[in-house]
Amino acid sequence: MYGAAPAKDKPSSKLPAKSTTAFKPFLRFYHSEALRKKTLTLLGTIERARDATTHRDALSNLVIELTDSGMDYYFITPLKLAKPGFLVEQSAKLGLAGVQQVMGSVVRQIIGRMDSPQLLSVCGSIRQLML
Repeated sequence: MYGAAPAKDKPSSKLPAKSTTAFKPFLRFYHSEALRKKTLTLLGTIERARDATTHRDALSNLVIELTDSGMDYYFITPLKLAKPGFLVEQSAKLGLAGVQQVMGSVVRQIIGRMDSPQLLSVCGSIRQLML
């Protein structure tokens, strides 16, 4: 899950010819095929829209869903594998639910105020994370 890319002065031969950006260490998570399809469909819809702002709510919901999926992958799944016990798992889930509620509210407020170029920038960032 953890990978490092080549140093700046040694671009990888696997990179597209147009890319000269150096890579840094990264972490990624796997999500469901259904969430991937939903993500790609919504990104395409927003990118083709005359007015991307009409999709603010849908993008907010998607960002929240992706964040929830990542938190589950990075925290809840390893916790379950550690088998800390029912009470610890339930406490963790309850705490995470509170974090997700607060974060969801913040995401909705921020994305809800973005204009079309800003929304397209968010879409581009999500696409980059999906590589």
